[in-house]
Amino acid sequence: MTHERFRKFETNNFYPTSFGEESHHVANEFCMVVRAGNHIYMRGQTGFDLEGNFHGIDNVIEQTENACRCIKKLLEEAGGEMTDICKITTYLTDRSYRKDAYSVIAKHFKGVYPVSTGLVVNGLALPEMLVEIDVEAVISDEG
Repeated sequence: MTHERFRKFETNNFYPTSFGEESHHVANEFCMVVRAGNHIYMRGQTGFDLEGNFHGIDNVIEQTENACRCIKKLLEEAGGEMTDICKITTYLTDRSYRKDAYSVIAKHFKGVYPVSTGLVVNGLALPEMLVEIDVEAVISDEG
């Protein structure tokens, strides 16, 4: 089975230093998406766009909008589409963000019907991150 890796990056070159702490600047090599056959695995999408710019400081709606836009773009780059998504996992740093974040998700995932897990966590990679969404997709063998 062929593995394709899309949008490879090094964390120490991707994340900005303007957020204060530099402890997150560990030299890791990752990619945004791995396509293994018809399976697509995506790293969690946040307020960071695909060029490394952060959107939505203190705004869970804008961070969720950005994450959903990135999910769609990355799926298309890997040869998939939103209806190929099978599972989403949403991580929120505060339970009070659920209504706003899930309203955005409902708009972007309308008609998809994935299985979904939502978690409230103590924090994400950077304190500015309020939401993170990851997805798994399978591209159909048909048509």
